[in-house]
Amino acid sequence: MRRIIGAVLAMVGVLALAACAGLPVSGPVTAGRPVDETRTGPEVRFFPDGPQPGASREEIVDGFLRAGSGSSGDWETARLFLAPSIRTTWDPLAGVAVVPTGEIAAQPAVEDTVKVVLNPLASVDATGHYEPAAGGMVTLAYELVEISGEWRISKAPDGIVLDESVFGTVFHRYSVMYFDPSWTYLVPDERWFPTTSAAVRITGALVDEQPSDWLRGAVSTAFPDDVTFAWSSVPQSAGTAQVELSPEVLALQQLTIDRMATQLEASLATAGITEVQLTVDGAPVAATPVETRSTTVTGGPLVMTDAGFGFLTGNELTPIPGLSDAVVRSDPVAVQVGPDRDVAAVRSVDGSVSRAEATGGVVVFDTRSGLRDPVIDPGGFVWSIPAGSPAALTAFAPDVESPLLSQPWAAAGATDVQAISISRDGTRMAGVVRVGDRAEVWLSGVIRNGDGVPARLGEPIVAGLIDGEAVSMAWTDDVTVSVVVRDGSATEIVEQVVGGAPAGVAGPAGASITTVATATSSIRLRSDAGGLYVRRGANWLQTAEGITLLAVQQGTPQ
Repeated sequence: MRRIIGAVLAMVGVLALAACAGLPVSGPVTAGRPVDETRTGPEVRFFPDGPQPGASREEIVDGFLRAGSGSSGDWETARLFLAPSIRTTWDPLAGVAVVPTGEIAAQPAVEDTVKVVLNPLASVDATGHYEPAAGGMVTLAYELVEISGEWRISKAPDGIVLDESVFGTVFHRYSVMYFDPSWTYLVPDERWFPTTSAAVRITGALVDEQPSDWLRGAVSTAFPDDVTFAWSSVPQSAGTAQVELSPEVLALQQLTIDRMATQLEASLATAGITEVQLTVDGAPVAATPVETRSTTVTGGPLVMTDAGFGFLTGNELTPIPGLSDAVVRSDPVAVQVGPDRDVAAVRSVDGSVSRAEATGGVVVFDTRSGLRDPVIDPGGFVWSIPAGSPAALTAFAPDVESPLLSQPWAAAGATDVQAISISRDGTRMAGVVRVGDRAEVWLSGVIRNGDGVPARLGEPIVAGLIDGEAVSMAWTDDVTVSVVVRDGSATEIVEQVVGGAPAGVAGPAGASITTVATATSSIRLRSDAGGLYVRRGANWLQTAEGITLLAVQQGTPQ
């Protein structure tokens, strides 16, 4: 039940009293508490109680809702609360409403109808997409009938309700992997699936379904439409999963099959599966996963001090040949360096945006007023946008200018863009935007033409809310955007997972943070007093001072 701007979905209203009715959503997004989120780990199963003899109508509905935690046997315990007429047609996977702990309670029955009023924190739709909490209360209505002296539910909405304390155990977050259009990077499409059927749901989503709406056109898949997932299970033996595909796969070129295997192996790895064997009619299909480029950032912080611009190790600064001199000459206040360290996006003291190159050249591309910190993608395109002009995102490269790429953001109601950040694979643009009196984290796919030139952003989705003003943001891994948020004198680091709940972390005590960047296994911060901080567990450790600029790195050279 993902919120797509322009076709806003949220949980509100009374659900129709029909066995086929799902959990509908509509209305504006409002802030909710983070939902416990588990990516992988040991599978834990709940075994809720079934209906008790002589239970009242309210107890039957309450027991049915609590039995949503028991996914074993396709929710066989929950189905025991249902009348035979709907026991096999009720669909628990139609959607999930995640609610605060202790707030699932049935109201007194009225004429054999029991209602339950909820205030959801989040929802997950039938394809596993997570959406932040939506405004308004939700009323679920259940009709009951007496069968052989016992009450059973005869009409119920599809989908389940889960307490936030158990949601992250019954469902885990998994990555369905696609390629970027150049077939260089793997791009995760985050989904939430029951742990009891994760391998099947991941495989089905990759082979038989499309990428998330907001990613379509921004990512590629090796799976053609006529190749299907042929089984309803994924047998596993000693960490190897057997994925049965339709015979059409045998007519494909070997490179396509290898790329299919790459996507499957990377996707199923998020469910703890280490190896994949493709089969047709039970016979193995030869496939070797292809090499892909990592987006991991390694090494020390990339900073500017009185000694120049380069990598800081202890008190020593190691410059990037050619590029460091060009960055220093540009008089920078913000820098983002490309993955091959041969080019950088720079915002200068005079407010202009330029492209610094390892050849020593500095090309000023953008002199519009009020420019935000620019970003750079793997193709070397520098992206910049002025404050107060949400449609005016422009990408620059030598002899190339692609203007007005973010018109979908303006059309969706944005009035200002406080910060932007592009994923290291170049397929996803994140931004903190103002919509009315709210600040929201938006995500859009990056649509390119056949030559890799940016053409436009896709329709945005809302990933989360920001309480304050965003002063810096960066992708800290493939699925997380970190935002420095100021609210008065307080500084908070909001880590927003794509397709998941945000987590807020207080900044270093007494420090006013200006910049966030990625560390090898954590994040780095720079304060306006020149302090450099890195997170160690729950604490911030100051590792240097006299830092005039902390650069964002978009990857590591191969």
